[in-house]
Amino acid sequence: MYALVDCNNFYCSCERVFNPKLENRPVVVLSNNDGCAIARSEEAKALGIVMGTPEFMIREQVLEHGIAIFSSNYPLYGDLSDRVMKTLVSFVPRMEIYSIDEAFLDMHDLYNQDLLALGVEIRRTVRRHLGIPVTVGIAPTKTLAKMANRYAKKKHRDTGVFWAASDELIDQVLAATEVVDIWGIGAQYAKLLRINGFKTAKDLRDAPDEWIRQKMSVVGLRLLHELRGRPSIACAFTAPAKKNICTSRSFGKLISDYKTLSEAVSNYTAACALKLRQQQSCAKELHVFLQTNPHRVQDQQYMRSITLQLETASSMTNELIRYALKALDIIYQPGFNFMKCGVMVQDIKPEDAIQHALFDSVDRSKNKTVMHALDKVNKALGKDLVRFAAQGFEKKYRLRAGYLSKRYTTNMNELLTIKI
Repeated sequence: MYALVDCNNFYCSCERVFNPKLENRPVVVLSNNDGCAIARSEEAKALGIVMGTPEFMIREQVLEHGIAIFSSNYPLYGDLSDRVMKTLVSFVPRMEIYSIDEAFLDMHDLYNQDLLALGVEIRRTVRRHLGIPVTVGIAPTKTLAKMANRYAKKKHRDTGVFWAASDELIDQVLAATEVVDIWGIGAQYAKLLRINGFKTAKDLRDAPDEWIRQKMSVVGLRLLHELRGRPSIACAFTAPAKKNICTSRSFGKLISDYKTLSEAVSNYTAACALKLRQQQSCAKELHVFLQTNPHRVQDQQYMRSITLQLETASSMTNELIRYALKALDIIYQPGFNFMKCGVMVQDIKPEDAIQHALFDSVDRSKNKTVMHALDKVNKALGKDLVRFAAQGFEKKYRLRAGYLSKRYTTNMNELLTIKI
């Protein structure tokens, strides 16, 4: 058996944890630069606010219905997600983190245990420890567990748990799930299936194997086995190392001066370097790009990128920043209003398998010690507390965030104050 545990309206729930006044009030969390709605509470959904609605289009509703609007607070969401996952893993031997607010729990070794009671206990514990409401779906396969979770949200909202423990209960879930809502079915496949008479997951489960193989390849056949209760999608209990790492964001305002752009590129490079070290790997290529806003027809347009080869694969922040600024020097042109830039590290290799350049004069052992100390200090005292001079501190390019809540769990200066 597998359980899919999903945090309900996660970003909105995170905002409510430290602000009880938001309970039963519509809450909307916006995307980067306060662009559009990316998370909505159930109350906001009931008002007709759909995913992706631009912020300016809901301003009247905000005033009329008292909707609470928040900018994305990723440090808070990331920290609470980490705490949720650490709580969930205490219940089972193995767990796969699927996204920031979802995880698959492997329950195959929990013999003779009432899984429904366990699901209820998981939900109660997360709520009690962290204040985050979750829904639990339990079923013989990962695909069915996703469906059971969705079924619990729609049909068992009060308990928030559904265990597809028998063929009859599995049939209920399958019959209540349209093909477009099946995990792994995209819009094109959903259209194909509906044209051929498959409306629900139950219809698809009973489809001929050969037809599925011809129309949907072996991936579709694997999905068919999952719907029939035969696990065919393995769990990734350890996240695989990334093959490419990119940090890229739109600026909070248009940027034209080189100094601000170099600061942004340096900070994005430092973020990539940290992720490389966290997975014990190094990159042999570094890609930098710049672009203006194509929607501003009154501006001259410019888009350039360049990829540089490193002499020796590296994860050292100072070395990668040096290459990134060299790349920026090559592609930067004055007189343009830039909307976005980004840095990507490519050709990633394990740090214990890199080929050193013949004339490499860098003391890599010393640099590694310095990076380890820097990461340790930043982890203990705050992200980017210690940084290289090129990263600066002004961050004039930072994202627009006019509705940002406090970083209650990751910043000592923003701890919650309780008045007695």
